[in-house]
This record gives sequence, structure tokens and C-alpha cells, in this order.
Amino acid sequence: MHSNRGILGVTVVAVAATVDAADPAPSDAVAIIEQMHALTDRLQNVDLSRLSDVEVDQVAAENERLIARLTYAGNQQIVEVENRSLARKTGHRSIIQYMQHRLRIAFPGRRHAEVKATATYTDLTTGQPLEPELPTLARELADGRVGSAHVHAVMDVVDQIPHAVPHDVRAAAEQTLAEYAATLTPAEIGQVGARLLAHLDPDGTLTDHDDRVRRRNLQVNRQRADGTSKLIANLTPLARARIMTFLAVWARPGMNNPTDPESPCGSIEDADPEVVAAAADRDHRTPAQRNHDALNALLEAVFDDGMLGKTHRGLPVQLIAKAELDDLIRETGSATSADGTLIPIADLIAIGADVQPWLAVFRDATAVPLYFGRGKRLATMEQRLVSFARPDGEMCSNPDCDMPTTHVEMHHAHTDWGDGGFTDIDNLTPACTRHHHMVGDQPGQYSTRMIADGADEGRCVWQLNAEPGAPPNPERINRRPDIAGRFREVLTDIRDAIHGQLEPLSVDAPRPQLRQVIDRQEASPAELAIASVLLNAAYLN
Repeated sequence: MHSNRGILGVTVVAVAATVDAADPAPSDAVAIIEQMHALTDRLQNVDLSRLSDVEVDQVAAENERLIARLTYAGNQQIVEVENRSLARKTGHRSIIQYMQHRLRIAFPGRRHAEVKATATYTDLTTGQPLEPELPTLARELADGRVGSAHVHAVMDVVDQIPHAVPHDVRAAAEQTLAEYAATLTPAEIGQVGARLLAHLDPDGTLTDHDDRVRRRNLQVNRQRADGTSKLIANLTPLARARIMTFLAVWARPGMNNPTDPESPCGSIEDADPEVVAAAADRDHRTPAQRNHDALNALLEAVFDDGMLGKTHRGLPVQLIAKAELDDLIRETGSATSADGTLIPIADLIAIGADVQPWLAVFRDATAVPLYFGRGKRLATMEQRLVSFARPDGEMCSNPDCDMPTTHVEMHHAHTDWGDGGFTDIDNLTPACTRHHHMVGDQPGQYSTRMIADGADEGRCVWQLNAEPGAPPNPERINRRPDIAGRFREVLTDIRDAIHGQLEPLSVDAPRPQLRQVIDRQEASPAELAIASVLLNAAYLN
């Protein structure tokens, strides 16, 4: 930095003068990083109260510029990691996994897209550096005039440029957007980009079928704290036409209103006009709410009709949920569905009249087959349901994964089937396809085993295999399913400390909690009989 940049420039120049004698060579990145950490320590502890308003403003602005410049340097380091195959050498399956777990990058896929767009790669044939995909944007990031959010805003606009646009027009658009990005916010870049795209294809004639197919998507975001989720989609013209036709007959006022028990369900064409008119007068939903309720009613009809098939990955194609008995009694808390969705207990009770109850089964039970030895290779539906009912069974057991039950396979955790392992419930654990295929004895693969006793009995331990001579990686357990239980324990302790210990929950007919039912050593004849009856009633085959 130059000394005419105010107090920050003076400080940096002064520090540079003190370390000039030991200034590392440009290639000594390790020493440079150490010096940067030392300077950062000083910056974190500086007394900002002694600066003027102008100086504080400049320090804050230049600090953000430094963050952007370091991001560019970090992107180039990720390129070097790829060139050296460090992800494979350290036992990681991909560069994305390496970035997530070794570099602790929050959104590795998004960051890797930024790297590919702005970093300089090497031509494997000539050994010469290649120009970044977005060269002007890369220069702006290297200078710190734009940050990662600006980069992705420009990338989003460039991605919308039709394939039929000539290369020189595309290059001019990238340069224009990058120059504007240096002075605009990320949101403003999107607005400017929309105007630019209108100039590139004013008649919409350059956008073709391939562009529309490339942009199509539908994404269900993670659940918010209140349990709701945001749905984001880019629809092809045909998909949009179908949805609009569906909404025209299912989302009319008065139709499919979950808050009105007399509201007709299904299509308006099949409903009594007088009943619809009366329900419409009581309907105070917004058009967007009616659209939501119509889609929910359609999905309910699809489930009830059996159009989704009978089984998926060994589980019945139904809404499968598990809940703690105490929560059901109190009508509070949340149940967990097989796809990982948290469902409020009140909503679960509301549909309880139509459910097929399935008693969580018992270890060594004879009424329900859970042990097959070498007689079967694939887990049965009963084994999958028991696995889901375990306190940690709602997702892949790999510690770095939260893939829900509907997308997992059953892994022979302690001894693989190919090595003589048994298809028994105490040797089975849920594993998503990706992690299941990563199990093996080679570096970069996982070794697994089941815990036989203690607090974690019945859980699967995963260990990433390192290359010979490398420090071994630690054994790990997926602790994600434990957070709700741990929260309840902490909350109970805090309430007991404040209010004193409360009387335990009393019920007329106490039944064992889910954690006690699963993996019990013994079951009474009555419990076995109930399990058998419920299983036969729910799944006749």
C-alpha cells in the first residue's frame, strides 16, 4: 500500500520498515502468512478510539479491500491444491470435500465456482498460464475493488447470456459488468445486469431451447426456525403452463382450504358450485396462500392414490415420521419424517386418523424378522423401519452428512457382506450412496465399525483412511441427531436450577419411550404380539 492512504498506509509502511531486514522471498508463502498473522494481531488490538472519523472510515474500507485481495490469493492457492491433487493425498474424495473439511470453507461449491471464474489455471499442454474465464472481474477482485458477493452477482448475470450471443459481445458484457461492480452493490449489479441482458437480446430471439433447459431448476431450501421452507424454481415454458393450468382449477377461492372443514377438495370441476361459492365467501387467503394449499392438496392426493409406487430404497412410499411419546402426550415439540423434515406434533396429530401405526421393534424379537445372518444381503423393509426409529436413524450415519432416510442405503457397518458380514440389525447402519461407496481399506476411503457398548451402543463410527505413514484421522460419529435431545437436557437442567426439580410426567398407561423400546434385550409376549399384529395390518405382504 502507498503511504498516502492515511493512517492505515502510515501504519503499514512503518511496520514494513521494521521487518524489511527479514523480508521473506516472494516464494516464501509460509513466512509471509506468519507475518500477516502478526500484523493481524496488531490490527485486532489497535485502539480505534484515537482515530478521527475520516481515519476510521478509511481503515474500515481498506480492511474490506484487504479481505477481497486475500480471497483472490486464496482462490489461487486452491488452484495449486488441485494441481497437486492434495485432496486425494489427504484422503478426501474431491476438492469440494477438501475445501469444506480441511479449509473450513462454508460454501465450498459456491467458492469453487468463483475460483474457476476468476483464478489463473495452467495449460497442461504448454505449461503457460491461461486467462481467467472472467478476466476483468478477476483483476478487480485481485485489486480488492470487488468482493465475493460482487463476483457471484456478475457470474449470475453472465450465466443468463444466451449461448447464441457472439464471443466478443459476451466479453464486452463481462468487462462492462466488472467495471460497474467496482462501484455498485451486489443487488444493484443484478438490476444493471437485467438492463444489459435486455440490450443483448432485445427481441428474445437468441434464447433457445438449450438455454431454457440449462436454467431449469427447483430447489427446496432448508427449514427455517418455524419449520417453513422456501421453494425456488425456474420453470420451462411447458412446466409453467402445466402449473398455471393446475392452479386455475385447484387454487380457486374456496377450494382446498385446510382451515375450512367444509371447503371442497380437489378440482373445482368436481365440486358443487353452491358449496364452492359459500366457501369462497369465507376464504380470506391470499392468492399465494391458495397456490400453496392447492399444491399441498395435490401431493396429498398423489400419496393417497399410490402413484409414487410401493417402496423407495426399501421404505414404503408414505409419509413416515417418528416422535417421542412424551411429545405426543403433551402435544408439543416436533416429529421427524424420513426425509428429514421436522413436523410439528400438532400437525402430526391432525393427520393421525389416517396413519398406519408401526410399533418400534425389539432386539432378538421373534415376531418381526431382524436377523438373517448370511440368508439375505439386502436389508428388509422391517429392518429399515427399525433403523429409522433409532434415535440417530433419520439420516446417513457419516459424521459429515445429513442426507435423510429417504436417500440412504443400509450399510454392513462392522463387517461388510463381501467379507462375510451378517445382514443383522446390529450390523446395519444408514449410509447415503456417496458415502456407502466410499467404504474400503484404501487411502481416501472410510473404515466403519459398530459400537457394541456404552452410551453410543448401536451407533456407527467412521474413520477416513490416510496414506501409509501419514497421521491417522480420528474416529467420528454423526452427532447431528443428538442436538434436540441435548437441548432438552440442558433446558431441563436450567429449569431445575431456577424452579427446582419438577414432578415427572404422569400418564395413565405408561409405555416405554422410543429410546427404551429400540434395542431392548427382552420383550414381553404381549409386546411381541402387538408388534406382529400392527406389522401385518400395515404391510399385508
